[in-house]
Amino acid sequence: MAQPTTRPVANPGPLGLLGFGVTTLVLSLVNSNLFGSNLTGEAALPLALAFGGGAQLLAGMWEFHAGNTFGATAFTGFGAFWLSFYFFLTQGFADKAGSYGVATYLLGWTIFTLILTFGAWRINAVTGTLFTLLLLTFAALTLNGYGILGSGNTTFGQIGGFLGIVTALNAFYNAAAGILKDLAGRDVLPVFPRK
Repeated sequence: MAQPTTRPVANPGPLGLLGFGVTTLVLSLVNSNLFGSNLTGEAALPLALAFGGGAQLLAGMWEFHAGNTFGATAFTGFGAFWLSFYFFLTQGFADKAGSYGVATYLLGWTIFTLILTFGAWRINAVTGTLFTLLLLTFAALTLNGYGILGSGNTTFGQIGGFLGIVTALNAFYNAAAGILKDLAGRDVLPVFPRK
């Protein structure tokens, strides 16, 4: 009787990280206001739907198959974030919710990110730093939504934008480290494992 063969599962992490990184970079460039009115939030919407949302959601499902609870939770969760973000903006929910509604939406994702940050530091320092930066990004955007510095003051929004840019760069590095490790069969870019 022939033994069933198993096919190796490719690492879905780099795909999820790149979906997250590209979408986060574009939206963070908008939030930082580096390009002023030349770059608007609409630039991030197709990415939020297809790459940040769709590709990350798929990566999360493949992480479940690979038995990686952290990766499955993170990629599925943030894939859902980007999909909900797309609908939040395109279907008028953000306008109906108002600034406190948007801030409360972001607060929920800040708490979600806080929980994952504890686990991320148990993986490696690069992933721990990624989630710490993302936590700070969400916190800044949440404070901006609640108008902590006064109505119309976007300082925290811009800070969140700059933090998001650094977060995206970390995601790119993390993705490159995963791809190169799979190709070379060893660590090429250091990620400083914590286990």
